[in-house]
Amino acid sequence: MSSTGAGSPHPAPRPRLARDPGTGPSARRRPLAAPRAHRSNALHPGAWWLWALGLGTAASRTTNPLLLALLIGVAGYVVAARRTSAPWARSYGAFVKLGLAVIGIRLLFAVFLGSPIPGTHLLVTLPEVPLPEWAQGVRIGGRVTIEGLVFALYDGLKLAALLICVGAANALASPARLLKSLPGALYEAGVAVVVAMTFAPNLIADVRRLRAARRLRGRPDKGLRGLAQVGLPVLEGALERSVALAAAMDARGYGRTAEVPAAVRRVTAVLTLGGLVGVCAGTYGLLTADGARYGLPVLLAGVAAALGGLWLGGRRSVRTRYRPDVWGLRAWLVAASGAAVAAVMIRAGSYDPSALAPGVVPLAAPTLPLWPAAGVLLGLLPAFVAPAPPLAETPSKEAS
Repeated sequence: MSSTGAGSPHPAPRPRLARDPGTGPSARRRPLAAPRAHRSNALHPGAWWLWALGLGTAASRTTNPLLLALLIGVAGYVVAARRTSAPWARSYGAFVKLGLAVIGIRLLFAVFLGSPIPGTHLLVTLPEVPLPEWAQGVRIGGRVTIEGLVFALYDGLKLAALLICVGAANALASPARLLKSLPGALYEAGVAVVVAMTFAPNLIADVRRLRAARRLRGRPDKGLRGLAQVGLPVLEGALERSVALAAAMDARGYGRTAEVPAAVRRVTAVLTLGGLVGVCAGTYGLLTADGARYGLPVLLAGVAAALGGLWLGGRRSVRTRYRPDVWGLRAWLVAASGAAVAAVMIRAGSYDPSALAPGVVPLAAPTLPLWPAAGVLLGLLPAFVAPAPPLAETPSKEAS
């Protein structure tokens, strides 16, 4: 009986088909090459930080709530348009919540500890606690006016805008890629800063993961009870991550330096220290009216000396860079948009300071100045020139 008959215990082998170059396992593995193309087209992380620092500088120059709200909206729109699905990108919501908490705490201080702003619109009078003579100028309780609360609201909104700008940079720039872009002389300090920056995103990711696991098991994940039962695993995970990070850093030779001549070390120290002193003196000269003549030359000389010191200090670093990030045209545009926002706000503060710092006595509604608002809108440029984040690929029926 033929081995291919119906009653044979061994089924007939299937005929082997010719492999089509458009199908098969090789074709299914082709989408894996897309992240590499996106990685080469990614924006330099330093550009995101320069853009965010420009927005933060603009926020520090005004207490106008309309301009601050516009800055927060610009930062939020850019984050929503160019945020990836990386773990650090989820920390933006935490910074927004922290900003709201700062506003609430500032208002509570104004209610219970008083405000330096006198007001005529009395809101409530709290019982005042008598304090000794050495605590003059400080009070607990007393009169609470609407002017004092409005002043506290403006001040808290300013601090919240600064936090949200930092959160935008933390959500858009990869900390690991930012570390690779630092000069060799700042590598060890940069590692410490990057580890501190990634603490909050990793902590938020752990909290979300544990809360989702508790919801799947039918256990409460909100309130004090849920927070107490989630806090211990989060702390344990943070400790395990720190031990693994220390072992990885030791295995990669962190902290080891190359031997350089003593003369080079002395020149490096002199250039770096002198450059920093020159930067401080030049900045002070630019901010004062008497030092405007020597401020800019001293600042430029200090920057040049500091850069020379960092270049010489990088000779001690015995590390190499794999696929370094390229500072291209898009990075220049993103960084320039943040600098333009800061420059417009600084310029507006010199010729119209009342528009950037509206008064609360007498109490009046703030107005939106036209040119500073137009300058803030320049911060939207990264939402259009920065590369779009990669979309999540959905598997097709044939692949499944």
